Amino acid sequence: MEKFDSLIIGEVAQDTNVDFDGTVVQAVGGAVYYSGCAAANMGHKIAVLPKADLSQLDVTAAFHEKAPSISVFPLNSPHSFVTKNVYHTADRERRTSTVDSLIAPYTTDEVPVDQIDAAIWHLAGLAGGDIPNEMIPFAAKHAMVAIDVQTMLRWVENGGMVYHDWKEKKELLPYIRFLKTDAAEAEILTGLTDRAEAAKVLYGWGAKEILITHNTEVLVYDGHEIYTCPIKARNLSGRTGRGDTTFAGYINERLTKDIPTALQTATALVSLKMETPGPFTGTRQDVEDYIKLMY
Repeated sequence: MEKFDSLIIGEVAQDTNVDFDGTVVQAVGGAVYYSGCAAANMGHKIAVLPKADLSQLDVTAAFHEKAPSISVFPLNSPHSFVTKNVYHTADRERRTSTVDSLIAPYTTDEVPVDQIDAAIWHLAGLAGGDIPNEMIPFAAKHAMVAIDVQTMLRWVENGGMVYHDWKEKKELLPYIRFLKTDAAEAEILTGLTDRAEAAKVLYGWGAKEILITHNTEVLVYDGHEIYTCPIKARNLSGRTGRGDTTFAGYINERLTKDIPTALQTATALVSLKMETPGPFTGTRQDVEDYIKLMY
């Protein structure tokens, strides 16, 4: 059995991205892709369990093109997650997403627990239902659980993405070591627009360490103190994958670092990544140089 820092579970997206100026780019995407590449290129030992229609996409090649050190355990699905993102503003904060097809949901017996021993299981789905609720307590039997809550809030209805609250949140949040939301998702979960107050509510419901992303900063709460670090990207051409890069960077750094150090590294990582489209393909030295320059 091979040891890893993280096992990231989630479908690969086959994306068409239309920028606010009309530029069209076909790309591989998804939380597992941006998270896996970022963490692996920072020097962490990462395994990914991506699901797609393997007759349409060579997922192993897609990962290894951007992150040669990553270990890929591909799963086949009758359909891939196929989506179109239309960005309405230059800062990419507003977008309309349509979905043409979804994967068959993950099941607990698809996880190769006899091959992978990971400190963290990072649940990184893209839509409601693709990572069922029962995956959370199952994951907690094997590792610390990290989850990007978008996989519980974003649902595909009539080809579009809509957000609904997570009905089972109070039952399942106690299993979660690391919880990631963005500001809008935190408001859906808690009803609060104040990110620090929302983080405190989520901690009170059982999540141990909450990370909330915003276009100005990243916030972390551990039940004792609110920590923040500013985003310092010099341009936003690589906005897609911001939250995924931040979360993967943070949780893997937290295996060996305290919260302020891990938070600064993750925020610098995503600030640098946002300056270039696609997943982070730099090195830890690039991020350390960026910290010296910008922080």
